[in-house]
Amino acid sequence: MSDFIHSGWAIFVAVVTILSLLACLALLIIASRRKVMAADNTTGHVWDEDLVEMNNPLPRWWMWLFVMTVVFAAVYLAFYPGLGSSPGTLKWSSQGQFEAEQAKARAAMVPVYAPYVTMTAEALAQDTKAMGIGERLYLNNCAQCHGSNAQGSKGFPNLTDKDWLWGGSHEAIKTSLTNGRVGNMPALAAAVGTAEDVRNLAQYVLSLSDSPHNSLAAQLGKPKYAVCAACHGADGKGNQALGAPNLTDKIWLHGWGEQAIVNIVNNGKVNQMPAQASRLTPEQIHVLGAYVWSLSQGTRVAAGN
Repeated sequence: MSDFIHSGWAIFVAVVTILSLLACLALLIIASRRKVMAADNTTGHVWDEDLVEMNNPLPRWWMWLFVMTVVFAAVYLAFYPGLGSSPGTLKWSSQGQFEAEQAKARAAMVPVYAPYVTMTAEALAQDTKAMGIGERLYLNNCAQCHGSNAQGSKGFPNLTDKDWLWGGSHEAIKTSLTNGRVGNMPALAAAVGTAEDVRNLAQYVLSLSDSPHNSLAAQLGKPKYAVCAACHGADGKGNQALGAPNLTDKIWLHGWGEQAIVNIVNNGKVNQMPAQASRLTPEQIHVLGAYVWSLSQGTRVAAGN
């Protein structure tokens, strides 16, 4: 791929573009000076017995339109990017225009969010208009993964319960929205031991939440849990600072049962919550964070009320 981003390609494109414009002008000049090929001003070509091709000069309006097109192209290339890597005298770029329009849109939204900037999550949760805005922000930016009902699915956390990987306070949720999160469960099969050891460990993990399990295998797997305790804690209740799930409840983000646990121990798992700072303003994240927080609190007024 490096061959296609070499600076030589920019020079090549610029040269070809300039030569193309000059070739258009040369074609126009040659066509305008073309001599009559026969005394009757025809090219000598006849089709269907009486359809004669004439050799009339180009109409002046067409010729000047052609010239204006070439001149317009030259002026355009002087002002805007087109000659290889040249940015043009106006320094315009699609990225710059996007950022300018984004800044304009954000500025227009400032008055809308101004009343909510200093409000707490509890106060926002009781504000019908704020929750209506938060709901729309959620549906536009979060529902694709967490579902329109915010109950998630396999691999995507349920936002309506009180089980939080990285913390469920308003500030923790805002941090997750702003910076994103990356949960990384490394593959630990080699550290655990044999395939039988991994299955025994899975049974012990099931026992932590009092899920149906093989108690004998769980006892054999308990010593192997030391490999997991560094993140999930000796008691299995997880660590929100690391995003390590609580293994003592009955909430299984990536599937329940021995085989699901064995797969994660053997292969690891990486989950990513994308950062929203480039998409949403801090004010929008403040309101959206309060809306998400309210989903698990049961204190929010209905947005439609």
